[in-house]
Amino acid sequence: MSHTWPDAADDDYAPLVFAHRGSSVKHAEHTLEAYLHAIEEGADGLECDVRLTRDRQLVCVHDSKVDRTSDGKGRVSLYTLEELNRLNFSAKHLDSANGRVLTLEHLLSVAVDAGRPIQLLIETKHPSRYGAEVEDGVIALLRRFGLAQPKPDDAVRASVMSFSPTAIRRIRHTLPDVPTVMLIEIALTGRTGWLPFGSTIGGPGIRVLRSFPDLANRLHKRGHRVFVWTVNTLEDLQLVLGLRAEGIITDRPGFVLEELHRRGLRR
Repeated sequence: MSHTWPDAADDDYAPLVFAHRGSSVKHAEHTLEAYLHAIEEGADGLECDVRLTRDRQLVCVHDSKVDRTSDGKGRVSLYTLEELNRLNFSAKHLDSANGRVLTLEHLLSVAVDAGRPIQLLIETKHPSRYGAEVEDGVIALLRRFGLAQPKPDDAVRASVMSFSPTAIRRIRHTLPDVPTVMLIEIALTGRTGWLPFGSTIGGPGIRVLRSFPDLANRLHKRGHRVFVWTVNTLEDLQLVLGLRAEGIITDRPGFVLEELHRRGLRR
């Protein structure tokens, strides 16, 4: 089944909706339940953050520590996967489930088993005590799942994101066919729309676009698609739709999809 990217200048503009850490308003972020719910809601893609454990397993955890998202304490990098599996990553959410840590390998399997087009946005987190090993682990998994050389009719595709230009270069050098998203939190690079070498997609935060909406136009003029994070309100959604962003990353994929349907931007 083919899945084409919309073009910013296309009359059939229909942005892709990515579930930020899963459907993370409904369920605890980065848990299996959050991603399964996002797939059920119809999200086009799944966004995740990855870190390495002490035994070099890639897990989907945003913070460098587990304190905020689990009933444990300490740095992810000092835990083994077995030790992380003893923690409850739904403990501080309304979920009643005992949310176990999700590995990137498991999430890739979930995407493959979805039976429909799914786009994965994998963010490598830096700084990391393991440096380039984070990207090396992602590269190895993408190769294992057949995602390192995407083809037009692939149901599952992956892009790699980072705030680190060095990480983006690593991915681009090793997997030149895999799209890379340079995340933008401040508007210093964005004033001109210039992105560091190896970047194919601009990933500005919504706060940047509120202050510098012309950034999206500048990125488009330089040939970059634009994926915006994290779009959770109607006001912010109207802004990114007006800027014709190709990707909308949101904690509320169901809400965004409903609005797109209402506006005739989804069939």
